[in-house]
Amino acid sequence: MGPRRTRRPTIIDVAERAGVSKSTAARALTGSSNITEETRDRVVKAAEAVGYERNHLAVGMRSGRSGMLGLVIPDITNPFWADVARGAQDRAVKAGASLLVFSSDWNPEAEAAHLRTLRRARVDGAVVNPVSDSFEDLDRFGLPCVFIGSSAERFPDVSSVGSDIAQAVRVGLDHLVSRGHVTPALILGPKSRLARARFLRAVHEHCVERDVDPAVLAIEDGEYTVEGGREAMKRLLAQPRVGHLAVFAANDMMALGAMMAVRDAGLDCPRDVSILGFDGIPSGEFAWPGLTTVAKPGRDIGERAIECLFDEIDHKPEHRRVYMPCRLLERGSLADLSAAAPKRMAGAGRI
Repeated sequence: MGPRRTRRPTIIDVAERAGVSKSTAARALTGSSNITEETRDRVVKAAEAVGYERNHLAVGMRSGRSGMLGLVIPDITNPFWADVARGAQDRAVKAGASLLVFSSDWNPEAEAAHLRTLRRARVDGAVVNPVSDSFEDLDRFGLPCVFIGSSAERFPDVSSVGSDIAQAVRVGLDHLVSRGHVTPALILGPKSRLARARFLRAVHEHCVERDVDPAVLAIEDGEYTVEGGREAMKRLLAQPRVGHLAVFAANDMMALGAMMAVRDAGLDCPRDVSILGFDGIPSGEFAWPGLTTVAKPGRDIGERAIECLFDEIDHKPEHRRVYMPCRLLERGSLADLSAAAPKRMAGAGRI
């Protein structure tokens, strides 16, 4: 049996095992950008092999940083936001930082409380999805900050990352038209949310380009939840209509709720009702039928937001909005009526 180790491994042990200098090993473990990936991987493996753990307290005392970051999202139970959190965590860990994650539950007061907690924890910075379109706590936050979500666009002086909503809605509508669904009904979020306005603006622009009167589209609002989509779908089904009903929901949770309402009414999706979602959450793949959706890059948004936050912390921000493209995931919730559908329609009756 070999001798017992009586001291904690140091950065010198890591450097010797990786075959690099002490300063190179330290930069590799703190996420410095001027280190090659090959060197970083070698240093990380060496640190794991010798059992090295950074002394965050000592590092913070020397650098003035805690090595901790914050993330405040509106709903951790929504798989999309969980995906954002996973991407943020992966990028933070890669840089040797820890991430504190909070869910505001769409409550501005809870959000403000979480921000106060992050200040007390002395995090180096935070990524926040403002649940209010008038984010009044920014000046009092006093830390480097990056916004995510639609509300971020109201703050041009703050770096932000989000989905390209206009591109995403166009992708969804183009696919609906290609399937013969010329004037789909819409299930949107609350009127108080900027995301709803962004979505609706993109719909209107698409309609005008195709010489379709946007006023003919049936619209129901609801919360961004399964139950919100279920209730909105019930109201749509109660309206008089002729022929097949197609619905574009503003997120996948609402779309899944809409599918439940269709089943509750004794109807079939997609035979009687076609439904298109928006987010790309994994549970849509396991619905029956599988939910066709426009997928937002949740994990990529989380990773990119943390990268922007590091720029903020290092005092080299660009203060711009990063728009990330979305893609269509074709599953089974849309009927194909393209053989019988007209390519243009103006002044059509309400769905």
